[in-house]
Amino acid sequence: MPMSFNQRVIEEFRANAGKVGGPFEGGDLLLLTTTGARSGAGHTTPLGCVRHGDLLLVVASNLGAPHHPAWYHNLLAHPVVRVETGTETFEAVAVPAEGARRDELFDHVVRAAPGYADYQARTTRTLPVVVLERPDHGAGTAHEVTSLADKFLEVHTWLRGQLRHVRAETDAHFAARAAHHDPQEPPAPGLGLQIRQHCLAFCEALTFHHTGEDDHVFPALGRRHPHLRDVLDRLADEHRTLARLKDELLVLLADITTADPVRFRSELSRLSDELLAHLDAEEESLLPALAEIPFPPAPPAPPAADGAGVSRRT
Repeated sequence: MPMSFNQRVIEEFRANAGKVGGPFEGGDLLLLTTTGARSGAGHTTPLGCVRHGDLLLVVASNLGAPHHPAWYHNLLAHPVVRVETGTETFEAVAVPAEGARRDELFDHVVRAAPGYADYQARTTRTLPVVVLERPDHGAGTAHEVTSLADKFLEVHTWLRGQLRHVRAETDAHFAARAAHHDPQEPPAPGLGLQIRQHCLAFCEALTFHHTGEDDHVFPALGRRHPHLRDVLDRLADEHRTLARLKDELLVLLADITTADPVRFRSELSRLSDELLAHLDAEEESLLPALAEIPFPPAPPAPPAADGAGVSRRT
């Protein structure tokens, strides 16, 4: 089967540190890998990008077609994406901008790449501008990860930071809604989509982390440290409680723009309080044992050659 145009660009990009020819020659290009909204499979798409200070922006132009591209629908379902530039690969949270912020960013995009104005002129839909946010694992406190304890602390720091971020955005969003008094005019777009993306990213990360603990880390620790089994069982029970609270929050998140402020804040606070207490307990109970386990794991030793290590009598 002949290689698709996108696949040729992807292979050329990876083989030449992000430099490609053809229609992308000389442009600022990245590879965006999203998770399929329905399939759950990874999909990589080459996209033009625009830098704005520390921000990395992509536009769901679809060349001015009437419908959003598939990669945009994917990131709405699964906000955590992988980004490849010419020099690095990293995970990001994809957050479409709204309202005045979207317009400001789109104006910057058009100044840098005027072709996007032509794409906007071809369609009645507003072209989404997506900010690819790098994860902040600790506000400048990154350190070398040499053990599983270090890795747990890195993930826990990210989860705590995301909770603070989401709670601050939630307060700002509902304050703006409360300040809107004209029933004849809808409120200006605020932080609803941003909260949704950050909440989804947080919930996906939490589920992934706890699934890994339940399926792999806790059983291994229980075998290695039998005295921890009661603690591990209690922490696993807390995982189930947190999963239920997370699912209840996701139901409210389906339409954050009309969610009841009191109920949404209450559900978010319950999840936050339960999770923070859980993370503290997990660290107090498990970090000494996790510090004994190297991370990343060492690769398995190659099999010995036939007869190696066997003494022979002559």
